[in-house]
Amino acid sequence: MLLSGDKLRDVPILSIQAGGMIARTGDPIIDPNDLKIVGFKTTGPLSKSETNILDVRSIREFSNYGMVIDSEEEFVSGDDVIKIKQVLDLGFNLIGLKVESRRGSKLGKVSSFNCTEEDFMIQQLIVQRPAIKSFMDPELLIPRSEIVEVNDYKVIVRDEEKKIKERAAKEDFIPNFVNPFRKNPKPDYAPSQTETPDEADN
Repeated sequence: MLLSGDKLRDVPILSIQAGGMIARTGDPIIDPNDLKIVGFKTTGPLSKSETNILDVRSIREFSNYGMVIDSEEEFVSGDDVIKIKQVLDLGFNLIGLKVESRRGSKLGKVSSFNCTEEDFMIQQLIVQRPAIKSFMDPELLIPRSEIVEVNDYKVIVRDEEKKIKERAAKEDFIPNFVNPFRKNPKPDYAPSQTETPDEADN
C-alpha cells in the first residue's frame, strides 16, 4: 500500500505503555542514497523540540489512529543511532528539489511523494510543474524506476516528460527494493550520492 508523504506529518504517535498519544510526527528524515525514510522528527509533550526522533524500525503498526510504538523509550536523539546521524548530517531535503531529465529539460520541483507502508521506501515523486506548463498539467508523477541520480540540488530522471507519462500510465506498481541510483551499492547510509547512467539510453 502506498502512503502520501503529506499524510505522514503531524501523525499521532501512540504508546502501548502509556495507553495514548505521547507525541506527533514532524518532518521525515530521508536518506538520499536510496530515498528511504529512516525516521521522523517529533513534536509534542514528550518530545523536546527536534531532539527526539522516532526510528521507523520502532513502529509496530501504522493505522488510521496513528503510529503505534511500545513506549517513549523508543525515542532517540540525533546522535544515538549512527545511521540516522549520518543522514541528518547530510542536511538533505527532498521537498523543493528541482527535477530535470538527463538532457537538461526542466520538469519542475518535488512537491510530495508516495512511499510504501511496509518499509517507508519512496516509490513515486510528485512534481509541481513550471508555471508555463501548469495550466494543462499541474503535476507530474515520476516512478522510482525513472530516477538515475539524487543530489543536494536536484533529481535527475532518465527520460523526457512524454516518455515518463507513458511509462507511468502503463507501469503496474511493483516495489523496487534495489537502489536505482548506483550500479555498485555502497554500505547503507553512506553520505555520498553517485549517478548510475543507463548505458542503453546514452
